[in-house]
Amino acid sequence: MIIEKIYKKSFLYWIISLIFLIFSMIIVGGLTRLTGSGLSITQWELFRGILPPLSNEVWLQYFELYKQIPQYKLINIDMKLEDFKVIFLWEYFHRLLGRLIGLVFLLPLVYFIYKKVISKEYTIRLLFIFLLILLQGIIGWYMVMSGLVNNVTVSHYRLSLHLFIAFIIFSSLLWIYYNLRTNINKKFFNFNTSFISIKILLFLLFCQIILGAFVSGLDAGRIYQTWPLMNGHFFPDDVIIDNTRDLFNFNNHSLVQFFHRNVAYIILIISLYVGYSIFSKKLIHLYKSYFILMIFIFLQIFLGISALFSNLSTSVASMHQISSIFLIIISIKLYHQCIK
Repeated sequence: MIIEKIYKKSFLYWIISLIFLIFSMIIVGGLTRLTGSGLSITQWELFRGILPPLSNEVWLQYFELYKQIPQYKLINIDMKLEDFKVIFLWEYFHRLLGRLIGLVFLLPLVYFIYKKVISKEYTIRLLFIFLLILLQGIIGWYMVMSGLVNNVTVSHYRLSLHLFIAFIIFSSLLWIYYNLRTNINKKFFNFNTSFISIKILLFLLFCQIILGAFVSGLDAGRIYQTWPLMNGHFFPDDVIIDNTRDLFNFNNHSLVQFFHRNVAYIILIISLYVGYSIFSKKLIHLYKSYFILMIFIFLQIFLGISALFSNLSTSVASMHQISSIFLIIISIKLYHQCIK
């Protein structure tokens, strides 16, 4: 893992800083979406956009570019420059944080490779993560492009891909961190039947992240704002199913919310079964992590319901997303503790 032990502490701090930065990036990205700010910068500007607008003339140039896209023409036609500055800065800081993550990742990595601090296996893993970070920037722009011509918002498929890769990067760094803390080089992909329920739970959590991005991208949370039923029905009454394809139509707002709700119930059931397995086998070393997991499971459900009742309040919806990050952190820790 770490060839030169004298560098272990600095390497660990580096991994922690990256985890914190990506944690922050997911939060800022979520708020950028919730505030409708993601299309405020209509050009990629990989290098030119490092500095924010420093004069009123530059602000007006950016605003004029924004006025050319459907979101402004169809939704924000009455927007003033001061209002535009707010959504612009959300997107600007989101992109700036992305650049910062790239630098904070690359520069120490080059140093550690040069000093031969890490093993070949971990060098390959970290280089792969860096490629994912580069890919994430490309996908981010690919996502923005989907809302610049014919749509008032970005594609929910591209949004979900963008969020999913962010969680893959985050989870990969978490796994490295847990390996460092325990000084055991455990492999994430462990294809055996031990602790299969926890593996299923993790799989469902990542599926739920994708569905959550679908809900966010489609604003599907505004369709049915009742719970536990969807306006008095378990299955939305505005969905017509004529064939199998209709059942998996992820462009249908009501259907997407239905899946998001019910995957949450399945996650709850699986997590309770995980607890049954842990306590029946008296795996005392897993008790603490499991209790924390259940706290965040119930918190996540509570925040999801509260988001519906609050008419998708930005603060509540953001807390719902932040809670999902903590849920991934503790579920991966529990999985790490389970495998040998």
